[in-house]
Amino acid sequence: MGSMEEALLLKPPPSVVVCHHAAAAEAAAEACHHDGCPGCAMDRRKVSLRGSIPYKELFYVGATSLAASLPITCLFPFMYFMVRDFHIAKTEEDIGSYAGFLAASYMIGRAITSIFWGVASDRLGRKPVIVFAMLSVVILQTLFGLSTKYWMAIAARLLLGSLNGILGPVKAYAIEVCPTEHQALGISIVSTMWGFGVVIGPGLGGYLSQPAEKYPQIFSNESVLGRFPYLLPCLVVSFFAAVVLISCIWLPETIHKHKITEKDIRIVKALPSQKSHWGLPRKRSLLQNWPWMSTLASYCLFGLHETAYSEILSIWAVSDRKYGGLTFTSGDIGQVLSMAGASLLVYQLFVYNWVIKILGPLISSRIASTLSIFLLATFPFMTYLSGAKLSFALYSAAMTKSVLGITISTGMCLLQNNAVRQDQRGTANGISTSALSFFKAIAPVGAGVLFSWAQKRQDATFFPGDQVVFLMLILVQLCGLISTFEPFLVLPPVEECS
Repeated sequence: MGSMEEALLLKPPPSVVVCHHAAAAEAAAEACHHDGCPGCAMDRRKVSLRGSIPYKELFYVGATSLAASLPITCLFPFMYFMVRDFHIAKTEEDIGSYAGFLAASYMIGRAITSIFWGVASDRLGRKPVIVFAMLSVVILQTLFGLSTKYWMAIAARLLLGSLNGILGPVKAYAIEVCPTEHQALGISIVSTMWGFGVVIGPGLGGYLSQPAEKYPQIFSNESVLGRFPYLLPCLVVSFFAAVVLISCIWLPETIHKHKITEKDIRIVKALPSQKSHWGLPRKRSLLQNWPWMSTLASYCLFGLHETAYSEILSIWAVSDRKYGGLTFTSGDIGQVLSMAGASLLVYQLFVYNWVIKILGPLISSRIASTLSIFLLATFPFMTYLSGAKLSFALYSAAMTKSVLGITISTGMCLLQNNAVRQDQRGTANGISTSALSFFKAIAPVGAGVLFSWAQKRQDATFFPGDQVVFLMLILVQLCGLISTFEPFLVLPPVEECS
C-alpha cells in the first residue's frame, strides 16, 4: 500500500472540506454560503462548533435510530404464539415455517425499497424521509398488533419494512451533521442505538405480550388488550415513535438546495491540494466509484458473517451436549445476549471514538477481524467446561465478539460514506442497506442448514459436529479480512497538504 493511502488510514476521513486553520475553513464556508440553503447553514454550524460535538443533532440521530429498530425484533418472543393463534398451521411442526416467513417479511420489504429511499433522501432531503419513516412505524406497528389473520400480519410487516427506509438516510445524516473529527461518533451512535433497539425489542415483546394472561389483576380477557393479546408491545413502540416524530419538527436539514456554481468551484480550487481534491465533484455513477464498491463488498461479507454468527450462537448454546452444544435454556442465552448488548453500548459510547481516532476505520477493522478469527476458534472448546468456568468463558467471548463486530461494521460504514459525494450519499447507503438486507436474509437459512448437517456428523474425524460450524464462520471472517487489503479494497487517493 502506498504512503498516500496509509496517510488516509491514519487521518480522519475527509468527507467535508478539511482545513488545519480554522480561519481558512470559516472563510471558505462563508464564501460558499447561499442564503436559504439548509446544507450551507449546516456547514456554517459545523464550522462554528470549532471541533465540539453536535449534541442536539446526535440526539435526533440516536432517537430516530432507536425508534426505527424496535419494530424489527419486538415480535420475536410472541411470534410463535401469534402464528399459533392465527390457526393457519396444520400441525404444530408447521408453526416454525410460518413464523420464519413472518420474520423475514420485514427484511424482504427493506431490501426492495432501500435504494428508493436513499435516492429520495438525496433528492428531497434527509428530513422528509426520516419523518415519513417515523410515521410508518406509528401506523403500521399498531396495525400489526391489531392483526387477526396471518395475511394481515405479513402485509403489515412487509409494508413496515418497505416504508421504514431510515437506515441509509440516517447514516448519511449522521456523517453530515458532524465535523470531520466526530464522524466516527456519529456513525457509532447509529450502530449503538440500532443495536440497543434490537436488544430491548424482544424484552418489550416478551414482557408486554398476552397481558391478560400474565397480568390478570390488571387486564381482563374482555378488554381491548385481552382481545388483541399482542397489541400492547406494538403500542409502546408506536408511542415512542410518535414522540420522536413530533420532535422531528426541530430536525435540521443537511442537503444543499442549490447547484454548484463556477464561483464555488473556484473557491474550492483555491484551497490547498488535499481540500480541493475532496471538494471537487467525483464520477456521477456509483458503479464507477471503485472505492465505494470495494467497501460495499467487504461490508456485506462482514454482515453475512455477523448474522450467521448470531444465529449459530443461539442454537448452538441451547442444543444438547451430545450434539456439541451447551444445553443452555432460552433464558440463559438471553442473558448472554443482553450482556453482549450492554457491553456494546458502553463500548460505542465511551471507547470506540478513541479507537477510531488512534487507528482509523480501516486499521481498526482489520485488527478486529483478525482477533475475531482467533476468538471464534475457542468456542468449540467451551463444551469441555461447566459451571462458573463455562459462564465466564461464554460471557467474555460473546461480549468481546460483539465489540469486535461493531468495530468492523462501523469502520466499513465510515469508509463507504466518505467514498461518495453528499448528493450520492443517501443513494449509496440505500444500496448498501438493500445489499446487506439480502445477505442478512440468506445468512440465517444457510446457518440453520449448516448446523443441522453438522449435528449429524458428530463422529466425523475431520472437524466433527460443532467444530465444522465454527470453521465455516472463521472462513467467512477470513474472506472479509482479505477483502480489506489490496487489490480487493480500493482507497481514494489523497494528496499531501502543502
